[in-house]
Parts: sequence; structure tokens; C-alpha cells
Amino acid sequence: MKYCKKCVMPNTRPGIKFDKTGVCFPCRVAEKRKKTDWEARKKEFDKLCNRYRRNDGKYDCVVPVSGGKDSHYQVHIMKDIMRMNPLLICVSDSFGHTKAGDHNIRNISEAFGADIIVYNLNHKTMRSMVKLAFEKYGSPTWPIDLAIYSVPIKLAAALGIKLIVYGENIAYEYGGPGAIETYSAKMQIKNDVVKSIDWNWWYEHGIKPEEVDFLKYPSPDIVDVLEPIYLSYFFPWDGMKNYLVAKRFGFRDANGEWDREGFIENFDQIDSFGYIVHPWLKYPKYGHARATDVSCYWIRNGYITREEGIRNVKENDHKLDPKALDDFLKFTGYTDREFWAIVDKFYNRKIFESVDGEWRLKNPIWNKKNR
Repeated sequence: MKYCKKCVMPNTRPGIKFDKTGVCFPCRVAEKRKKTDWEARKKEFDKLCNRYRRNDGKYDCVVPVSGGKDSHYQVHIMKDIMRMNPLLICVSDSFGHTKAGDHNIRNISEAFGADIIVYNLNHKTMRSMVKLAFEKYGSPTWPIDLAIYSVPIKLAAALGIKLIVYGENIAYEYGGPGAIETYSAKMQIKNDVVKSIDWNWWYEHGIKPEEVDFLKYPSPDIVDVLEPIYLSYFFPWDGMKNYLVAKRFGFRDANGEWDREGFIENFDQIDSFGYIVHPWLKYPKYGHARATDVSCYWIRNGYITREEGIRNVKENDHKLDPKALDDFLKFTGYTDREFWAIVDKFYNRKIFESVDGEWRLKNPIWNKKNR
């Protein structure tokens, strides 16, 4: 493993690129965005919104939301700043929800006076798909993540709402396939969050076509007549600042409810317990998890130093939160032993070694040569 010279991101992240000086693509993006003319981008966004703004009381845009800090920020921009009339669409996962998560999804509607549709997935089918995706690919939330992308697009098309407002361009902001600076989110499904799996594979393993028809990503002819966009193209994107804005409108973090192991903050991905098993599974596969991701964001935005980021990674990245694991086991029906036997299959032997039954990175970032 090699690590970015500015942040703590390893070269094992899928799609990440380093330049000749050893600096990762997202760090260079962060430098570039500091020079962006945000006033000009705001004017560009005004013109785009004017093409879709309605005066008849009907919805003029869709905002896909989770209820999280970024969702609150998105709705604040569209409702309070742009004076649009958004319809909020939330895809609810099948895991146990936190009290903060339940509060936040209600609050985002109440605080901004916006209608919201909460789409609940078929729990029985989701359980089967989560287990299949976990055992075969080490990606248990594949069907949930696909629904997060698919459902708002399909509902927007069915309701005749063309403008769909997403948050950040994940591939460009954080590094990944298709990392180009653009406001258009028409190619979002290609960002590698939801890897392509042949639907025939699902059918061969007992999933019925009629159970997943609405889950499938819409065809290009549907997407092409819509206008899905990234808000991060028009406004500087900073999760910490989004959190501070969201708190002003009633967003609640996990303080007092959930002291999460493996995380260095208490305000991101706090909607449900079992879901965060998925981001932790990056650790056995790629040697980094959520502490690395967030430390990188904070380093790029000047909140912490690289040395502080290294300490965060060393102390946290390997830890899987016990509440998250318990909820995941409750939903899927696995025992602890069955779960860890599956996880062991996904440890990357190129970057990990087993020492007395414990997996350890061969070349962790805290090695002196990586500092």
C-alpha cells in the first residue's frame, strides 16, 4: 500500500489516482476548488433553476434525502436560497433505525415545510439480497444503495418532475471511476458505489423479477429526458459546514445515543445501525474504512493535520461497531461465527497478513516510511 503525501488515502481505493508527486486526485481537486468562482457558479445555477421553476404550486424539483446533515443542507439551498418547491424522496433501509435518524427524517420535512415520500423496501426480498450480496461480493447493502439511486429517478419521471438535485459528485470529490467535474448526474450510476451485477445472477439465486422491477435503474431513454444534477458543482461542498448549517435547522447527531466505534465523528451515516457494516467492509478489502475517509475530508479542508489523521486511522479504522454488528446479525439471521467466516474470505492477502489469528496490515500508514 502507498499513501497520499497530503492526506491519508491509500492507493487501494477503487479508482483512485496519484500524480507524479504522490498526491491523490481528491487532494488536487480540493486545491482547485479553492480557486473556483463560486459567484459565477451560483449565477449559473440560478439560470438552471429558472428553467424548471413553477408558479402553479406544483413541485419543480426532487431532492433525494436520507435525513442526514447533507440532506438538510440540500433542502435549505433549494427551499430557502433558491425559492424552489421541492418534493423530498427518502429510501428507507431495512435495518434498525436510530432515534436521531427517526427525528431527522421528520425534521427535514417540518423545518423546511417540504412534502416527503418515504419509500420502504420489501424487507423479505431485501434480506435475501443483502445476504447474497454479502456472501458473494462482500457488499451487503448493494440493493439498498441501488434503490437510493433508482427510486428517486423513477418517481420523478412518473410525476413529471425533471430537475433532481443530488448532493456531491462522489467520484470527483473523493476519487473514483468517471471522476470529471460536471454538474450533470446522469452518469451517477457509473460511480462504482453500486457495481454492476447481472440480474440473471439474482434470478438464479431465487430473487423473482417482479420483486425487484422498481429497484432496477431506469433505462437511458428515461434518464435522458430528466435533469439530475450535483449541488456540489454550484456550491462549495464541506461536510463539517453542512453539519453546522443542519444543526441550525434542528438536525440531531448521535451524541448521547450511540458512541460509535471505528468512527471519528457522530454526525454522518447515523440513520440506522446495521447499514454501517457496509462502509466498514472496505477495511478487509482495501485496508481502509470510515476513519480514513473522514480524516481525508478534514485534512483537505484544514480541520486537522496529516499527523492527526494518521492517529485517527491507527486507532479506529479496524474497529467494527458492536451495535452495528448486532443489528446486522439480527436482520440477516447470521451468527457471529458465520459472519466472521464470511468476512475472512474478503481479507486482501496482498495487503494483510494473519498473525495469531488476527489480521494486520503489512504496510500501515503509521510506519515511519509512510509519514
